[in-house]
Amino acid sequence: MLKRNVRSKASTRATSKTLSVGFVLLPNFTLAAFSSMVDLLRLSADEGDRSRPERCSWTVLGPDMGPISASCGLQVLPWETYSRPERFDYVVVVGGLLHNVVEYNPAMLKFLRDAAGRGVPIAGVCTGSFAMAEARLLNGRKCCVSWYHFFDLLERHSDVLPVADQLFVQDGNFITCAGGLAALDLGAWMVERHLGPGRAQKGLHILLTDKARPGFDAQPQPPGVGLVADARVKRAMLLIEQNLSTPPKVHEIATSVGLSKRQLERLFRKIAGKSIQEFSRDLRVYYGLWLLANSSKSITAVATESGFADPSHFNRLFRATFGCPPSVLRKGGPELFRSIIERHRGAGADEPVACKQLTLQDGLGAPGFLRHERRPYLQ
Repeated sequence: MLKRNVRSKASTRATSKTLSVGFVLLPNFTLAAFSSMVDLLRLSADEGDRSRPERCSWTVLGPDMGPISASCGLQVLPWETYSRPERFDYVVVVGGLLHNVVEYNPAMLKFLRDAAGRGVPIAGVCTGSFAMAEARLLNGRKCCVSWYHFFDLLERHSDVLPVADQLFVQDGNFITCAGGLAALDLGAWMVERHLGPGRAQKGLHILLTDKARPGFDAQPQPPGVGLVADARVKRAMLLIEQNLSTPPKVHEIATSVGLSKRQLERLFRKIAGKSIQEFSRDLRVYYGLWLLANSSKSITAVATESGFADPSHFNRLFRATFGCPPSVLRKGGPELFRSIIERHRGAGADEPVACKQLTLQDGLGAPGFLRHERRPYLQ
């Protein structure tokens, strides 16, 4: 019954060629994610850059009319309070910082549940998906999350199925987006569905973007840290992972986690089975492999982004790890990539965690591209 109602509503709205979005902004939301979606709606709604909400309409919702602060400190005033979710084609929840989230506003959670009960599609952008999970809307469903917040989601909501290798994911009437500029791609997807590709492309062109990325496109950087019990070692691993292009010094990492350099080195080796430098090196060379497959960047650019100041050092380490230089691997095409990954996937306990999480894309996007995969529902 729910699906029939949703199809009927979508069909009616497609005929009228309009799109209505209600934005729910959470405290410390990400401004870039919100503003990119709003601007795409604005530019797709009218001719030229006149900003009249003719084909698209939007509103900003809040529990009251008080200002809502973005993570950068700027404040946005809601236009109205939560009510009548059925008037929207989408309710979009935009989140941001998590560190000070104690509990979510009960009125906001009730609004989301009401929207879901009325068959209104709900999209969670950035950590807006965490609010959807808190409202018990994502139990057993796929939830796209930024690699940066992947383990936050696992720890807080173990009943959802995290996806950290895509820009956004649709599971039934629920859409989750990794955030950042992927929100622009999600906005273009919404506009195209309701107003057609011409309207979406028009908005993107005015924003000086040539095309929207599909939801299954890879996130720029996959997570590589496994589930580690010790919070200090886990934090150290995350610091390394989050700074692959500019690897931090060991003493800087130790200071950040509240240990001396020697204490951290001992603890890290005990838990990870290798030194901090070895862990960083392995993670960066596998990230280089991922970049070679998921981008058209030059080998020198890949080496730099992977944190190797000297491309020749990257080439030597790459050859020692994978048995051939980057240039040969890239020329070898998908089958050579596949053989490398399969060989290392079965290498045993000594392989980096990142190796186990690299796989070949099947049927989506560019054929043969390597993809990061951390999907419990496929295991």
